[in-house]
Amino acid sequence: MTADAHSALHYCPDLFAYQRRVSREISVGNLKFGGDNPVRIQSMITSDTRDTDGCVKEILDLAHAGCELVRVTAQTRKYAENLENIVREVRAAECQVPIVADIHFKPDAALEAAKWVEKIRVNPGNYADKKKFEIREYTDAQYEEELERIREEFTPLVLLCKDKMRAMRIGTNHGSLSDRIMNRYGDTPLGMVESALEFARIARDNDYHNFIFSMKASNPKVMIEAYRLLVARLMQEGPDWNYPIHLGVTEAGDGEDGRIKSAIGIGSLLADGVGDTIRVSLTEDPVKEIPVALALVDNIADSHLPHDPEDQQRGTLSYDPFSYTRRKSKEITINDLKLGGANTVRVFTSQHKYDALAHKIDKLGDFTPEIIVEQSGVTEVDPENEKEIATINAETEPKLVTIPDGHPMAVIHAFRLLACKLDAHHPILLKDTFHPSNDPNKDFQETLLTAARNIGSLLCDGIGDAVLVQGEQAPGQSLRLSYNILQAAGTRIFKTDYVACPSCGRTLFNLQETTQKIRAATGHLKGVRIAVMGCIVNGPGEMADADFGYVGGAPNKINLYVNKTPVKFNIPEDEAVDRLIDLIKEHDKWIEPPAVVAEI
Repeated sequence: MTADAHSALHYCPDLFAYQRRVSREISVGNLKFGGDNPVRIQSMITSDTRDTDGCVKEILDLAHAGCELVRVTAQTRKYAENLENIVREVRAAECQVPIVADIHFKPDAALEAAKWVEKIRVNPGNYADKKKFEIREYTDAQYEEELERIREEFTPLVLLCKDKMRAMRIGTNHGSLSDRIMNRYGDTPLGMVESALEFARIARDNDYHNFIFSMKASNPKVMIEAYRLLVARLMQEGPDWNYPIHLGVTEAGDGEDGRIKSAIGIGSLLADGVGDTIRVSLTEDPVKEIPVALALVDNIADSHLPHDPEDQQRGTLSYDPFSYTRRKSKEITINDLKLGGANTVRVFTSQHKYDALAHKIDKLGDFTPEIIVEQSGVTEVDPENEKEIATINAETEPKLVTIPDGHPMAVIHAFRLLACKLDAHHPILLKDTFHPSNDPNKDFQETLLTAARNIGSLLCDGIGDAVLVQGEQAPGQSLRLSYNILQAAGTRIFKTDYVACPSCGRTLFNLQETTQKIRAATGHLKGVRIAVMGCIVNGPGEMADADFGYVGGAPNKINLYVNKTPVKFNIPEDEAVDRLIDLIKEHDKWIEPPAVVAEI
């Protein structure tokens, strides 16, 4: 899609003031989504679907933790048949949380599951469509022929869901686009959107509207662009295409990294009013996803404007919301470090925090502070003050600019406005908050989610040449958070990058333990990207950007990949991490681990 085409698209009614997107209301069992309903929290269990007791226990545990909708995989019709028993036992326990069947590849499994559960999730990339990594040109006639075949396969499910009043999620995954879509649109947000719209049109042709969309990817930039493009295309289609939206980052990973990546992807969209339900996909016990998801939803309030800037204050966006390009500032030098232009995004700290770390600066390794804000000569500019903007824009030499603390606008909106008003040659220092914290007992998760959402969202829009985390008082922790946000946004890769899927009933090995083993063995390989996938559903596609992949091929057997090409098959699980290291060495990307640096 061209830049001119993008300029006609709008995904958000106001990019400088929060408004929630108006979506139609749908029903999933006794639960309402969209409309004026709150953003709903969901997750997915990891037990084998044939294990009734295990599945029921996980569903009840999730419901107790605050999960409002639970997904269960249904790989085949035989697995789907046991959903009858699972639902019966969950309801016998007086739990009314709706159950969703997760379907990949098998239309007959979807038809069976729809008899028992309140919602069916289908993936357009592999529901009656092909994924063999074939490269071919489709003529328009051939393309329509494939679409007709999909219509024949998908319509029975649509009619059954309509008859039984079931809901549906049309959930596109970046990692599992079909060959047909890949060959026509490429591995792009546009391809993801077109894939979903094809299935939505089939549903609408049968007067079925009880469905929701999702556009999930492991890369937050791709995920954000795909959701924005989806919403914009829905607006183009007409007012009755206002279906609810489910948000998620597919393979966010675990620990702090997983939470940061989720906050960037999910949080930035929620801050723009997009999203009616979310799942935080962590490679951890699913119950641990729920507090993070609840906190992310609560955190939306921090993205609202205390006041709405006057119309004349607003400018034309400095970026294309549907295609990443870094803002073109000019290079400057501060304390012998170059920033702006094509240079890496720099990490700032305060004099107070620097002094607290001064005795061990040489031991901080990758988390070293680069510039002290008080010594940087940064100019503070109120983006709503036309006189201040005119004064800085009159400067012919580039100057580092930021927004003063205490400013009443929300962070994302304020820096968007600054980027609109400020001449492009001036670099920008981003802040996570305009209210620095002096509270040593402040909840770190809240700080992390706010910082990741605000700074990460702006970085994904190409805004920002340096970052300053002020919401966390602890000096070392604020620096670690700064660097980890840069890594998760794909802005500055300084350590091994992992794409790790959340476990589910399809997983063929202990994903949490294996991910930790791989991290322990490879965490020192800066810039190397490793994908850890429990099964093949999204594996090759989500690994397209990865250097190496570790994928469950059969129970207790692992396949190893280079990029998205399988190169080693059926390796016993207890040997697989060592074989992965051998593979990394074969491709000259292995270095020996360094000495341990100080904890911060």
